[in-house]
Amino acid sequence: MTTSRSAYPQFLYGPLLLGAYGLLRILDGLDGERGPGPAWTAGHLCFLAGVLLLVLGYHRIRPLTLDTRLTTAAFWTTCAGALALGVQFTADVVSGFAAADHQAMSDIVGRFMAIPGVEPAFYAYGPLLFFLGQLTLTVQLAARKVLKPWAPPLVLADSLLAYADKDLIPLGAALLLYSYAPLYRGRVLVAEGDNVPLAQGQRGGRGEGTGA
Repeated sequence: MTTSRSAYPQFLYGPLLLGAYGLLRILDGLDGERGPGPAWTAGHLCFLAGVLLLVLGYHRIRPLTLDTRLTTAAFWTTCAGALALGVQFTADVVSGFAAADHQAMSDIVGRFMAIPGVEPAFYAYGPLLFFLGQLTLTVQLAARKVLKPWAPPLVLADSLLAYADKDLIPLGAALLLYSYAPLYRGRVLVAEGDNVPLAQGQRGGRGEGTGA
């Protein structure tokens, strides 16, 4: 059986882009209001790209969890949440282009949210599915020793920080980056052909862990 080390750069660039969104959001608010403008648009595009990269990354790592039914359910839950976030942030980008000032932009978003079903699906509850699926997949990776045991609590902290105070999004992104370090640093040792991570005892005594 031959083995190789696999790297998943989506888990590097995804959190970095989410962190960039958080920083641009803070900069955009220095004048007392956020949007419309270049920082608003750039930040939201960074967020959309970051979420997309993470979804692609979660798709790639499904075999590392042995691709169980729970993995499949968690992945599609993540996708549903990503779709909700995508609609929400796309609406923000469109309103930023269409509005001349912050109040007009808020009015456009307000009219969109007033459409029946939009607020619960894309603002209140739908986005939570992304974080639920993300956490479930992370727990599975930690259980398979692909990630360190502290990865799930840090990923949970990332989600909670964003909901507690959006100014903490860059800190949450840093936690996400640290949690997923083994994935983007190529520390996942897999058996070629099955893409299944090898247990510690099968690594030929190299003494190399999977953590950051």
